[in-house]
Amino acid sequence: MKLSIITCVYNEKDSILPVLERVHQAPLRPGWEREVIVVDNASTDGTQELLRNISYDDTQVVFQQSNMGKGTSIRTAIPLCTGDYAFVQDADFEYDPNDYPLFLERAELDRPAAIFGSRTLGGRAIYKYAANYWGVRFLTGITNLLYGGHLTDVATASKMVRTDILKRLKLIGSSFDLDFELPDKLLRAGYEIVEIPIHYTPRTIEEGKKIRPKDGLDALRVILRDRFLPMSKVIHTRSAG
Repeated sequence: MKLSIITCVYNEKDSILPVLERVHQAPLRPGWEREVIVVDNASTDGTQELLRNISYDDTQVVFQQSNMGKGTSIRTAIPLCTGDYAFVQDADFEYDPNDYPLFLERAELDRPAAIFGSRTLGGRAIYKYAANYWGVRFLTGITNLLYGGHLTDVATASKMVRTDILKRLKLIGSSFDLDFELPDKLLRAGYEIVEIPIHYTPRTIEEGKKIRPKDGLDALRVILRDRFLPMSKVIHTRSAG
Protein backbone atom coordinates (compact mmCIF):
# COMPACT_ATOMS: atom_id res chain seq x y z
CA MET A 1 0.00 0.00 0.00
CA LYS A 2 1.06 3.57 -0.55
CA LEU A 3 0.68 6.79 1.43
CA SER A 4 0.54 10.08 -0.48
CA ILE A 5 1.78 12.90 1.74
CA ILE A 6 0.67 16.41 0.75
CA THR A 7 2.77 19.25 2.14
CA CYS A 8 1.65 22.81 1.41
CA VAL A 9 4.24 25.53 1.92
CA TYR A 10 4.15 29.28 2.21
CA ASN A 11 7.16 31.18 3.56
CA GLU A 12 8.55 28.35 5.69
CA LYS A 13 12.25 28.59 4.79
CA ASP A 14 13.34 27.85 8.36
CA SER A 15 11.30 24.67 8.66
CA ILE A 16 10.63 23.19 5.22
CA LEU A 17 13.86 21.20 4.82
CA PRO A 18 13.84 19.77 8.39
CA VAL A 19 10.15 18.92 7.99
CA LEU A 20 10.76 17.12 4.70
CA GLU A 21 13.63 15.25 6.30
CA ARG A 22 11.31 14.18 9.13
CA VAL A 23 8.66 13.14 6.61
CA HIS A 24 11.11 10.92 4.74
CA GLN A 25 12.70 9.47 7.88
CA ALA A 26 9.39 8.80 9.65
CA PRO A 27 8.65 5.08 9.99
CA LEU A 28 5.85 3.47 8.06
CA ARG A 29 4.07 0.20 8.71
CA PRO A 30 5.44 -2.92 6.96
CA GLY A 31 4.19 -3.14 3.38
CA TRP A 32 3.67 0.61 2.99
CA GLU A 33 5.56 2.99 0.72
CA ARG A 34 5.33 6.77 0.47
CA GLU A 35 5.21 9.54 -2.09
CA VAL A 36 5.49 13.20 -1.17
CA ILE A 37 3.82 16.03 -3.06
CA VAL A 38 4.99 19.51 -2.07
CA VAL A 39 3.02 22.52 -3.26
CA ASP A 40 4.66 25.89 -2.76
CA ASN A 41 2.13 28.71 -2.58
CA ALA A 42 4.33 31.39 -4.20
CA SER A 43 6.67 31.81 -1.24
CA THR A 44 8.78 34.98 -1.20
CA ASP A 45 11.20 34.28 1.67
CA GLY A 46 13.62 31.88 -0.05
CA THR A 47 11.53 28.72 0.41
CA GLN A 48 11.27 28.20 -3.35
CA GLU A 49 15.03 28.26 -3.79
CA LEU A 50 15.41 25.56 -1.15
CA LEU A 51 12.73 23.41 -2.76
CA ARG A 52 14.35 23.63 -6.18
CA ASN A 53 17.43 21.88 -4.78
CA ILE A 54 15.87 18.93 -2.97
CA SER A 55 16.72 15.50 -4.36
CA TYR A 56 14.30 12.97 -2.89
CA ASP A 57 13.36 10.37 -5.51
CA ASP A 58 9.81 9.94 -4.24
CA THR A 59 9.01 13.67 -4.08
CA GLN A 60 7.55 16.06 -6.61
CA VAL A 61 7.33 19.81 -6.12
CA VAL A 62 4.68 22.06 -7.63
CA PHE A 63 5.16 25.83 -7.67
CA GLN A 64 2.01 27.93 -7.70
CA GLN A 65 2.29 31.08 -9.80
CA SER A 66 0.60 33.25 -7.15
CA ASN A 67 -0.51 33.02 -3.53
CA MET A 68 -3.80 31.16 -3.88
CA GLY A 69 -4.10 29.84 -0.32
CA LYS A 70 -3.56 26.53 1.47
CA GLY A 71 -6.85 25.05 0.27
CA THR A 72 -5.99 25.66 -3.38
CA SER A 73 -2.59 24.06 -2.83
CA ILE A 74 -4.19 20.94 -1.36
CA ARG A 75 -6.66 20.75 -4.25
CA THR A 76 -3.74 21.12 -6.67
CA ALA A 77 -2.04 18.10 -5.08
CA ILE A 78 -5.06 15.78 -4.90
CA PRO A 79 -5.12 14.77 -8.61
CA LEU A 80 -1.40 13.94 -8.34
CA CYS A 81 -1.88 11.46 -5.50
CA THR A 82 -1.41 7.81 -6.48
CA GLY A 83 -1.51 6.30 -2.97
CA ASP A 84 -4.26 4.38 -1.23
CA TYR A 85 -4.53 7.19 1.32
CA ALA A 86 -3.63 10.88 1.16
CA PHE A 87 -2.28 12.64 4.24
CA VAL A 88 -2.01 16.40 4.79
CA GLN A 89 1.27 17.29 6.50
CA ASP A 90 1.89 20.92 7.47
CA ALA A 91 5.32 22.38 6.70
CA ASP A 92 6.10 23.40 10.28
CA PHE A 93 6.88 21.53 13.50
CA GLU A 94 3.38 21.48 15.03
CA TYR A 95 2.47 18.01 13.74
CA ASP A 96 4.83 15.04 14.10
CA PRO A 97 5.42 12.72 11.09
CA ASN A 98 6.39 10.00 13.55
CA ASP A 99 2.65 9.57 14.11
CA TYR A 100 2.23 8.07 10.62
CA PRO A 101 2.33 4.44 11.88
CA LEU A 102 -0.64 5.22 14.16
CA PHE A 103 -2.69 6.31 11.15
CA LEU A 104 -1.57 3.38 9.00
CA GLU A 105 -2.29 0.86 11.74
CA ARG A 106 -5.82 2.23 12.01
CA ALA A 107 -6.18 2.15 8.22
CA GLU A 108 -5.21 -1.51 8.13
CA LEU A 109 -7.87 -2.39 10.69
CA ASP A 110 -10.94 -1.77 8.52
CA ARG A 111 -9.88 0.77 5.85
CA PRO A 112 -12.03 3.67 7.09
CA ALA A 113 -12.87 6.53 4.76
CA ALA A 114 -11.00 9.09 6.86
CA ILE A 115 -8.77 9.20 9.93
CA PHE A 116 -8.22 12.50 11.73
CA GLY A 117 -5.52 13.13 14.32
CA SER A 118 -7.12 14.71 17.39
CA ARG A 119 -5.31 17.14 19.68
CA THR A 120 -8.05 16.93 22.32
CA LEU A 121 -8.86 13.23 22.76
CA GLY A 122 -8.50 12.27 26.40
CA GLY A 123 -9.34 15.77 27.60
CA ARG A 124 -6.10 17.35 26.42
CA ALA A 125 -5.83 21.09 25.79
CA ILE A 126 -2.53 21.56 23.94
CA TYR A 127 -2.81 25.16 22.76
CA LYS A 128 -0.84 28.39 23.12
CA TYR A 129 -4.00 30.51 23.09
CA ALA A 130 -7.19 29.83 25.03
CA ALA A 131 -9.21 31.45 22.24
CA ASN A 132 -7.92 28.82 19.81
CA TYR A 133 -8.93 25.99 22.12
CA TRP A 134 -12.45 27.28 22.75
CA GLY A 135 -12.86 28.26 19.10
CA VAL A 136 -12.05 24.71 17.99
CA ARG A 137 -14.38 23.26 20.61
CA PHE A 138 -17.19 25.50 19.34
CA LEU A 139 -16.62 24.71 15.66
CA THR A 140 -16.37 21.00 16.43
CA GLY A 141 -19.63 21.11 18.38
CA ILE A 142 -21.43 22.89 15.55
CA THR A 143 -20.11 20.35 13.04
CA ASN A 144 -21.27 17.42 15.15
CA LEU A 145 -24.68 19.01 15.67
CA LEU A 146 -25.30 19.77 11.99
CA TYR A 147 -23.71 16.68 10.45
CA GLY A 148 -24.24 13.97 13.06
CA GLY A 149 -20.52 13.52 13.62
CA HIS A 150 -18.68 12.44 16.75
CA LEU A 151 -15.51 14.48 16.33
CA THR A 152 -13.37 16.03 19.05
CA ASP A 153 -11.11 18.20 16.84
CA VAL A 154 -12.56 19.24 13.50
CA ALA A 155 -9.79 21.83 12.95
CA THR A 156 -6.85 19.45 13.10
CA ALA A 157 -4.48 19.69 10.15
CA SER A 158 -3.63 15.96 10.35
CA LYS A 159 -6.28 14.51 8.09
CA MET A 160 -5.85 11.23 6.21
CA VAL A 161 -8.48 10.28 3.64
CA ARG A 162 -8.84 7.39 1.24
CA THR A 163 -7.62 8.77 -2.05
CA ASP A 164 -10.46 7.36 -4.12
CA ILE A 165 -12.97 9.15 -1.89
CA LEU A 166 -10.93 12.35 -1.70
CA LYS A 167 -10.87 12.61 -5.49
CA ARG A 168 -14.66 12.32 -5.64
CA LEU A 169 -15.36 15.15 -3.20
CA LYS A 170 -16.24 18.49 -4.80
CA LEU A 171 -13.88 20.66 -2.78
CA ILE A 172 -13.72 24.37 -3.54
CA GLY A 173 -11.92 25.87 -0.51
CA SER A 174 -8.94 28.09 -1.17
CA SER A 175 -7.63 28.82 2.32
CA PHE A 176 -7.89 27.27 5.80
CA ASP A 177 -11.61 26.86 5.07
CA LEU A 178 -10.77 23.57 3.34
CA ASP A 179 -9.94 22.10 6.77
CA PHE A 180 -13.66 22.40 7.57
CA GLU A 181 -15.11 21.78 4.11
CA LEU A 182 -13.40 18.38 4.02
CA PRO A 183 -15.11 16.92 7.13
CA ASP A 184 -18.38 18.63 6.16
CA LYS A 185 -18.53 16.89 2.81
CA LEU A 186 -17.24 13.56 4.08
CA LEU A 187 -20.04 13.48 6.66
CA ARG A 188 -22.65 14.77 4.20
CA ALA A 189 -21.69 11.95 1.82
CA GLY A 190 -22.26 9.41 4.57
CA TYR A 191 -18.64 8.55 5.38
CA GLU A 192 -17.46 7.94 8.91
CA ILE A 193 -14.46 9.86 10.26
CA VAL A 194 -12.49 8.08 12.95
CA GLU A 195 -10.04 9.85 15.24
CA ILE A 196 -6.78 8.90 16.91
CA PRO A 197 -4.74 10.92 19.44
CA ILE A 198 -1.65 12.59 18.05
CA HIS A 199 1.36 14.55 19.25
CA TYR A 200 1.06 18.31 18.83
CA THR A 201 3.49 21.16 19.49
CA PRO A 202 1.66 24.49 19.02
CA ARG A 203 3.47 27.63 17.97
CA THR A 204 2.76 31.30 18.55
CA ILE A 205 2.09 34.01 15.99
CA GLU A 206 5.65 35.22 16.55
CA GLU A 207 6.87 31.73 15.69
CA GLY A 208 4.97 31.77 12.40
CA LYS A 209 1.43 30.58 13.16
CA LYS A 210 -0.84 31.89 10.39
CA ILE A 211 -4.33 31.24 11.81
CA ARG A 212 -6.22 34.45 12.72
CA PRO A 213 -9.71 35.16 14.21
CA LYS A 214 -11.05 35.81 10.70
CA ASP A 215 -10.26 32.21 9.80
CA GLY A 216 -12.60 31.04 12.56
CA LEU A 217 -15.43 33.14 11.14
CA ASP A 218 -14.72 31.79 7.66
CA ALA A 219 -14.82 28.26 9.07
CA LEU A 220 -18.24 28.86 10.65
CA ARG A 221 -19.54 30.23 7.36
CA VAL A 222 -18.33 27.12 5.51
CA ILE A 223 -19.85 24.76 8.08
CA LEU A 224 -23.24 26.45 7.75
CA ARG A 225 -23.00 26.68 3.95
CA ASP A 226 -22.12 23.03 3.37
CA ARG A 227 -24.98 21.72 5.50
CA PHE A 228 -27.54 22.92 2.96
CA LEU A 229 -25.72 22.25 -0.31
CA PRO A 230 -27.38 19.89 -2.77
CA MET A 231 -25.53 16.57 -2.95
CA SER A 232 -24.56 17.40 -6.53
CA LYS A 233 -22.16 19.97 -5.02
CA VAL A 234 -20.83 17.61 -2.35
CA ILE A 235 -19.51 14.57 -4.23
CA HIS A 236 -19.22 13.21 -7.74
CA THR A 237 -21.27 10.13 -8.48
CA ARG A 238 -19.25 7.01 -9.15
CA SER A 239 -20.32 6.96 -12.76
CA ALA A 240 -18.89 10.44 -13.16
CA GLY A 241 -15.54 9.30 -11.80
